[in-house]
Amino acid sequence: MEHKARDFNYLLGSLEGISDKQLKAHFELYKGYVARLNLMEAELKTTDKSHTNYSWGHWSELKRREAVAFNGAYLHQLYFENLQSKGAPCSELIAAIDEAFGSYNDFLVDMKSTALCTIGWVVVTKSRVDNILHTYLLTEHHTGFPVLQDVVLILDSYEHAFAIDYGINRGAYIDAFINNINWDVVNARYMAL
Repeated sequence: MEHKARDFNYLLGSLEGISDKQLKAHFELYKGYVARLNLMEAELKTTDKSHTNYSWGHWSELKRREAVAFNGAYLHQLYFENLQSKGAPCSELIAAIDEAFGSYNDFLVDMKSTALCTIGWVVVTKSRVDNILHTYLLTEHHTGFPVLQDVVLILDSYEHAFAIDYGINRGAYIDAFINNINWDVVNARYMAL
């Protein structure tokens, strides 16, 4: 299967506090992950597996990095999908937020605090284990994502997501992100679970 980068140019000119220049640079990074994923999957089909072990081997290295490219592509896709200020959290999602975090405001504080303490991703999920919303911190694309989770909302907290607009002021970017959440998309994800 060939992975294809989606076109998110519809976001240009539609976000408050996240510039088109920032978005265009971010789109290029995302496209790079998609291209790298395709290259890796093609190479995995032809790489010699006979001299592979934990400490050395081209196959070993490709397999260790495969999830980086895959998650780098698809976490970005989910992130861009949940941008563009639309709607509000539906009543079912608000009830789930209240159950998990105490209140909507406490949820925003939790998400922002999590984003401030990572160089990577914040992933809001609904756990298939306890059916409760959680925020998880991913320090790399492939590190820190627990199993049995369904994605509800993605926040990219890497510097590449905000440095053009905010320099090192991650907090101001997170506030801009929160103001640009597409709740219609987030609600649809939640209601599909």
